[in-house]
Amino acid sequence: MIAYGMQNKDLKFRRNNFDVSNTVNVTNHAIVGDAVESLFLDLFPGADSSILRNAFDHISQLYRGNDPHFAPCDTGYHDLQHILDVTLASARLMDGHERSHKSGGGLGAELFVFGILIALFHDSGYLRKRGHEEDRQGAEFTLIHVSRGAELLNHYLQEVGMGNLAEMAAKVVHFTGYEVPVDNIQVPDNFRAIGNMIASADILAQMADRCYLEKCHDRLYKEFVLAGLAQELDSTGNKKVIFSSPQDLVIKTPNFYQSAKTRMNETLKGAYHLAEKHFNGKNLYIEAIEKNILFAEYVIAHDADIGMLQRNPPRTPGSDLVSPETADREQHIEDRRKRNGDRRRNPAQRYPDLLERRLSGDRRHYPIKMA
Repeated sequence: MIAYGMQNKDLKFRRNNFDVSNTVNVTNHAIVGDAVESLFLDLFPGADSSILRNAFDHISQLYRGNDPHFAPCDTGYHDLQHILDVTLASARLMDGHERSHKSGGGLGAELFVFGILIALFHDSGYLRKRGHEEDRQGAEFTLIHVSRGAELLNHYLQEVGMGNLAEMAAKVVHFTGYEVPVDNIQVPDNFRAIGNMIASADILAQMADRCYLEKCHDRLYKEFVLAGLAQELDSTGNKKVIFSSPQDLVIKTPNFYQSAKTRMNETLKGAYHLAEKHFNGKNLYIEAIEKNILFAEYVIAHDADIGMLQRNPPRTPGSDLVSPETADREQHIEDRRKRNGDRRRNPAQRYPDLLERRLSGDRRHYPIKMA
């Protein structure tokens, strides 16, 4: 295993296209596939990893639109990078699970592969079918995307000789969504453990993304609008605004994290703690999430100045189109630089009061202003 925290001493900052350990480029399916295969073979020496390798190639072709039955991914937030990042996180949680059950009770090689396939396909329901769905947008399927993905997963398991697990996969993948309450999903304990881990990885990977806040602003808000999730009807039939703008989504991110923690701790039984077994006692995902949320609170406390979100998210299939939201944020950045100077030219002074807040550990150091 890699000695995490020691391999990147020469890298001052985590790179935008890399995972929480800054060792794996999560925009490259082959690199993520190699990392997952390495974990798999370390746990199960001599096991056949061909299904794993082929699955990463398949999902990349699917998201790029190279499958004759599906159009290219067009969901900027739920893009190929998201899939690969979640799959890597899933592999790490399963690695932690196996290392916690060395004396028995582990998943075994077949169910490890099963879990990886669920992670790779968990958002495939956003993909549009050629012929009669190409005039729609993938985000319109948000509320039913897990069921749609279950269909693709079922077919793929049949194709690769794992059809005996196809019915179970169609149930377990629902741990990652909200179509079916997790407590209502009837599966044996070992499959429930897999579901808890994949669903936890789905939360961990996206919120620990180095460009998480930028992606919420530039990409996720648009998906919410298309899905009809930016507003809802109240009991009287009147429209109630949930997210009024991309900025409003960023403002509400800290509150979302509180609900996500409850889901991970209670609904998903604390499966995210298995990362600590993998990372030799640390949980790099939670550390990265806490930094993102701390910065979100900091931005909010400074009048929710979107110009402070200055990272450039990588582009993979699904996020390779320019969006008005990105252009708007870039204008905010330029306006801020005109007012306050370009902080890139003086790295030592990058948000010095944020550093003070981190060191103090006092999240109340700045009042949260809800714009």
